[in-house]
Amino acid sequence: MLDDPIKYGLLAALAIALLIAAFTDLKSRRIANWLNLAIALGAPLYWWAAKIPFLPTDGWFEPTSIVAQLGVAVITFAILSVLFAIKAMGGGDVKLLTALALWIAPALFLKLIVMMALLGGVLTLVLGGWNVMRRQKNKIGIPYGVAISAAALWVLGSFYMPASAMAGAVQ
Repeated sequence: MLDDPIKYGLLAALAIALLIAAFTDLKSRRIANWLNLAIALGAPLYWWAAKIPFLPTDGWFEPTSIVAQLGVAVITFAILSVLFAIKAMGGGDVKLLTALALWIAPALFLKLIVMMALLGGVLTLVLGGWNVMRRQKNKIGIPYGVAISAAALWVLGSFYMPASAMAGAVQ
């Protein structure tokens, strides 16, 4: 049984938003600003529902706090803005990852980034192979929102859902 329906309802809404982001990025190579904004604006509601403290209460090594979430989001945006400036990443992807940094605990966000890179590599190989099979020589547009969303869904399912709920879903 889920112990906090508001918290898990918000996580379910985030999962739905991630599915929409993946689908629209795959379809049109765009992630809508309204969707990224909705994800970002949902984070404070999640902080409240999950009772995340504003400041670390157990020293700066606490698993998460609102200040840590904001700090990771600012660092994420700064680094990814450079990648956007050199055209290595799309603007929607930058905004989606920044919004997700507001939701995902810093240590888990690092796992999300690693999983996203792995999934993005597989996605690039698959789409590259598809272009070779179709004998297309144009530049491949990689819908990286698919890899971002899949990695975030993996983090949500692996680390945010209670084990009892996941066991019930498997049976």
